[in-house]
Amino acid sequence: MTRVPLPDSLLRLPIAHRALHDRAKGVIENSAAAIRAAVQAGYAIEIDLQLSRDGVAMVFHDETLDRLTEETGPINARTAAELGLMRLRDSSDTIPTLPEVLTLIGGRVPLLIEIKDQTLAMGPTDGRLEAATAEALAGYRGDVALMSFNPHSVARMADLAPHLPRGITTSAYNPDDWAPLPREVCDRLGEIPDYDATRSSFISHEARDLARPRVAELKAQGAKILCWTIRSAADEAQARRIADNVTFEGYLSPLPA
Repeated sequence: MTRVPLPDSLLRLPIAHRALHDRAKGVIENSAAAIRAAVQAGYAIEIDLQLSRDGVAMVFHDETLDRLTEETGPINARTAAELGLMRLRDSSDTIPTLPEVLTLIGGRVPLLIEIKDQTLAMGPTDGRLEAATAEALAGYRGDVALMSFNPHSVARMADLAPHLPRGITTSAYNPDDWAPLPREVCDRLGEIPDYDATRSSFISHEARDLARPRVAELKAQGAKILCWTIRSAADEAQARRIADNVTFEGYLSPLPA
């Protein structure tokens, strides 16, 4: 297993968090409208993946439907066809699949994909979402990279798509923020111990925790450092003292000349 470097485009172009969304304008996170807005503006795009009941990679952040739709309950209890009919709150868009989003982007801007933890415990994965992700990406020609908070998921992607760049989404792992994840799991993951074992080439770290010594250690070893989530120009300037690139929302990060 070898490390695959991040494409330069994901270091050069600011990354729109869950695409370029603006709920006040009816442009909802991870929606087709948000994807189109980011492509038109020329930003890189970050999206999240959850699994449908019938094994399709859906572009959606939450484990449940409650916050973003008029429906309730876990997303993985519904089929892709059912989810594709669900209108996102304050929008005319419905929940897209990963293949649909890949078609929308068409390689025009780079894509950073976060595979959401399906175990809810950062434990060994059954591989269904990872397999659906790899299948959707087979033959895709645009710049793309994969990441997850769950190192088991990153390791699974290394087996399924060894040619694609992969990294670990990381955090301060304050146990109060991550409940009910056990404190011992938080303490372990906070030290980013799986970077080498997964042959990752980058991390995407919680912005307010960028001063963590382990982040500096990884950077010195050649890891690229992305961060989440930046919500102002001032915070971006601060983060870029350490991070190679930012994931932003709520303002427009300046594009390179």
